[in-house]
Amino acid sequence: HVVETGGGLVQAGGSLRLSCAASGRTFGNYAMGWFRQAPGNEREFVATITWSGGYTLYADPVKGRFTIWRDNAKNTMYLQMNSLKPSDTAVYYCAARRSRLNSMYEREYDYWGQGTQVTVSS
Repeated sequence: HVVETGGGLVQAGGSLRLSCAASGRTFGNYAMGWFRQAPGNEREFVATITWSGGYTLYADPVKGRFTIWRDNAKNTMYLQMNSLKPSDTAVYYCAARRSRLNSMYEREYDYWGQGTQVTVSS
């Protein structure tokens, strides 16, 4: 069970931080990821992190602007989004994978949150 928070409306160039809170004692054993879906588009990969946080992977459009990390003591994962663009507007989803290894493939994730809306105005 995972729940995203932190979405909202921001102007281009601004920042937002998303949080993903997970329930259960196995959070620390799961790789996690962020995906997003813009209106009329398929859901796409944004970023992923291994169980320990030691390895991360980003989609090209967000490299250098977004940062993913996790705090296993708090059962929480984060996505810091800087230099936001209107093209970042989407519903952002948190996902958990029953594996310690991260993945950029949606089909390899087992648990999904309900999503949080991020809107970037120009």
